Amino acid sequence: MAITSANQLELLQTAEAVAREKLIDPGLVVEAMEESLARAAKSRYGAEMDIRVDIDRKTGRATFTRVRTVVADEELENYQAEMTVAQAKDYLENPQVGDTYSEEVPPVELGRIAAQSAKQVILQRVREAERERQYEEFKDRAGTIVNATVKREEYGNLVVELPGAGEAVLRRNEKIGREAYRPNDRIRCYVKDVRREVRGPQIFLSRTDPQFMAELFKMEVPEIYEGIIEIKAVARDPGSRAKIAVISHDGSIDPVGACVGMRGSRVQAVVGELQGEKIDIIPWNEDMPTFLVNALQPAEVSKVVFDEDAERIEVVVPEEQLSLAIGRRGQNVRLASQLTGLDIDIMTEEEESKRRQAEFEQRTKLFVDALDLDEFFAQLLVSEGFTNLDEVAYVDLDELLVIDGVDDDTAAELQARARDHIEAQNKAALDKARELGAEDSLISFPGLTPQMVEALAKDDVKTLEDFATCADWELAGGWTNVDGQRVKDDGVLEPFDVSLEEAQEMVMTARVSLGWVDPDELLGEETAEDDAEEESEGA
Repeated sequence: MAITSANQLELLQTAEAVAREKLIDPGLVVEAMEESLARAAKSRYGAEMDIRVDIDRKTGRATFTRVRTVVADEELENYQAEMTVAQAKDYLENPQVGDTYSEEVPPVELGRIAAQSAKQVILQRVREAERERQYEEFKDRAGTIVNATVKREEYGNLVVELPGAGEAVLRRNEKIGREAYRPNDRIRCYVKDVRREVRGPQIFLSRTDPQFMAELFKMEVPEIYEGIIEIKAVARDPGSRAKIAVISHDGSIDPVGACVGMRGSRVQAVVGELQGEKIDIIPWNEDMPTFLVNALQPAEVSKVVFDEDAERIEVVVPEEQLSLAIGRRGQNVRLASQLTGLDIDIMTEEEESKRRQAEFEQRTKLFVDALDLDEFFAQLLVSEGFTNLDEVAYVDLDELLVIDGVDDDTAAELQARARDHIEAQNKAALDKARELGAEDSLISFPGLTPQMVEALAKDDVKTLEDFATCADWELAGGWTNVDGQRVKDDGVLEPFDVSLEEAQEMVMTARVSLGWVDPDELLGEETAEDDAEEESEGA
């Protein structure tokens, strides 16, 4: 097949038709044709030749050109595509290394094999261009909702067709449990991820992602789309129940009412799309205990105790509200935990009362045994808020005098007994620590009490060097996420209420004292961090 004037224009017409069908730039198709013709020409003239083809974008005329590059004498390797400066003088004036010389060669006849090869090159380049267009179109659409048409089902996964983007996948675990689809069904999905892979862009969809529900509300509630109402958090048990927390940036607009809509029209539109999933719309509150009370609706909460360090929260509910607060199979408390990002412990008022009674009895016994008091007097101390011997020993004397029946002499005697007991405990702890092998470098380290040294020695931390190699979480404890679950890491000094920041400071002080860390460098790092924080706040 020779490229004659009769079929020159057909090249451009073919390129236009393919580009229109695949929604790509016609220029890319023409470039693919040029490459395929160049390959065919090389098979005719020789693979070592540098043959280039240029198709005129107006007339369709294909020009075949042989290109030779000027190289240094010692670099000449390919005599068909390169020539030396001396050889180039026959073709160029004042040739330099890097110059090129082009000469037109006759167009080639495309045999059956060459034509087939050219076709493959064109198809490959067109597929690559189509994939690149799909990726560029959809890479910025991650996090949005698209409408698709079901094509087929493969092992529980749905393969759907997106308008102008080819196929996408809705995996089995991303479908709402009881949903079933047939070919050609229309389906609305959330674009969860778009990846560029060798076989083309892979578009992964979801109907169970919490953000799918958030985007549906954005479509149904104009105030959310306009930014007047903000969705702060979403938690879902797909197909069953969900909770969504919203806040209004306009005091005159009720965020819950706006999301529910007139007679529930807005929320029902979302519920219908999610196959009847029940949705609790909850007002957001920056005060975490208040927000949690809202999140546990419809259960009524009597009391909330928030532990910020452990990111745990204890909730006390009436006995008759316990099952409602927990929900069927723990669903209500699980969704509330996802919504707040906290671990939630729920107990009844009776359970909380028993726990408080046990703590009261434990502290009373401590004061009876340690201070040699009668039970009534020890109970008075606990009732006034004293929880340990240190508080009695080192509190301001006036705080003891407010207790009925306590005068100056009694208060002084109480503090003397408490201090004597503490000193005896400290001596026993130090003796035990030394017996376990604790060295004076660790015992005399500032910030460590004798009881802490004993605990460290029992954990085989016996020298200042051992202490300096500890991680802060090994001392203070912490929480680790394992397979999506928060797991408690117990710290050696955690029973002594040592915070993560305090542990970090002690370890760093130990490293400085041992000469492992230059204090000037440490100061420089802290200054840089402070500057970065100030810049961030300023921004």
